[in-house]
Amino acid sequence: MVGGLNCPPICSWTELTRRKPISNSTSAQALSRFATQAQRALALRGDVNVSITSTNEMRSLNRRFRGKNQATDVLSFPSQTPGVAGDIAISLEIAARSANALGHDLATEVKILILHGMLHLAGYDHEIDDGEMQERERTLRQKFKLPVGLIERTHTSPARTVTRGGRRA
Repeated sequence: MVGGLNCPPICSWTELTRRKPISNSTSAQALSRFATQAQRALALRGDVNVSITSTNEMRSLNRRFRGKNQATDVLSFPSQTPGVAGDIAISLEIAARSANALGHDLATEVKILILHGMLHLAGYDHEIDDGEMQERERTLRQKFKLPVGLIERTHTSPARTVTRGGRRA
């Protein structure tokens, strides 16, 4: 697994515990609560490990699992292990750049990335599903009061420098 710290049963947080809180009002615990809500909304069963990591580590993961030698903001790794839904890796550096460019705080961006990763773990794939994931992401973003998501950003602004994550085949 990418992540791995014995925390609440839904999400494990690795790098967050070694860094300053993402914002003054947002802790790893608050993000874990959000991830739990997202997971329940998707009826996604099993543990989800979330690793907040560096851009260099994301480049390495993306190269290793997707054959793309570039960093990305979020990657999802579905699991075949019973009781484990999978892993989500998030680049804190790319998330911070995106949050700044889009005018919202870092915690909000991390929530958007968690939601996107959870959708992939639930079996959605925006690269092949004719908009099904985009619609589900939009509905959940509205429920959680989050701004524009990754898929809409990509489809409405092709010149964006923020990259999308993807599923491991």
